[in-house]
Amino acid sequence: MNAGWEREVIEKLAFSAVTEQRRTRRWGIFFKSLMFVYLAALLGIGMYPSLKQSMDDAEGKGHTAVINITGPIAEGQEANADAIIKSLRNAVKDENTKGIILHVNSPGGSPVQSSYVFNEIRKIKSENPELPIYAVASDICASGCYFIAAAADKIYVNPSSLVGSIGVLMDGFGFVDTMKKLGVERRLVTAGAHKALMDPFSPEKESDKKYMQAVLEQVHQQFIAAVKEGRGDRLLINDDTFSGLVWTGEQGIKIGLVDDFGNDDSVATDIIGAKKRVDFTVQERLIDRLAGKMGASFAQSISSLGQQFMLQ
Repeated sequence: MNAGWEREVIEKLAFSAVTEQRRTRRWGIFFKSLMFVYLAALLGIGMYPSLKQSMDDAEGKGHTAVINITGPIAEGQEANADAIIKSLRNAVKDENTKGIILHVNSPGGSPVQSSYVFNEIRKIKSENPELPIYAVASDICASGCYFIAAAADKIYVNPSSLVGSIGVLMDGFGFVDTMKKLGVERRLVTAGAHKALMDPFSPEKESDKKYMQAVLEQVHQQFIAAVKEGRGDRLLINDDTFSGLVWTGEQGIKIGLVDDFGNDDSVATDIIGAKKRVDFTVQERLIDRLAGKMGASFAQSISSLGQQFMLQ
């Protein structure tokens, strides 16, 4: 046997190890390169709409900004003043925005949230009079939603859309007789003569009812003033205008509640002149949305025992 066989074996093993390391390194480089290409492709796909938008805007085409206001208008809901106002400001800041469409589809909600948005739209219009802001209603634009839409330059609807409901309500339940039947005794201690105002577990007081009626009337007048400011001479006022009634889009045009028939596409293309539509609706993070819904659900479960004060 060759006396140097040990050395030969060691050299072969060492060579094999080096070869294996090179092979492993090459495969590592290959997979890393493949992952880089994959991530680059994903990034390209994700950025393509923005890049295409930038290219289109660079050509002078511009775009119509769309902001969705759908569902109940209330803090903790997707349609809340903070999110809508952020969306509006983002759209205004974009120099390629040729006009704004408020796509509305809501039965109403909080008078406070609606008022915030109304005032923001009016402020934007005073600072940017050349920038058109139109409301486009689909199924329903009622109460608090109409409060917001009234601030727009014009309101476009479908003939079958429901619009109006210019009124304020506060609803609740009384459980006094139910408690008697169940043999439940109400124990209530307050500091303040009216702290238990409209308590659902106590007999209704006429004085409390009159007081809350006056509060509702005041909010109603604020709503009416906003609608008059927004609609101006276009609004044909009669006994039913501010009664809380709703009208179809076709009826609404006749009495000046809305302006004309149209949808997002026709308004963007024919009225604003920028067919390309870009969604500027601010989307909450999933965790914030879940937290908000949990908080809103808890608040709703508590308030359902009493009264709800809404523009609906």
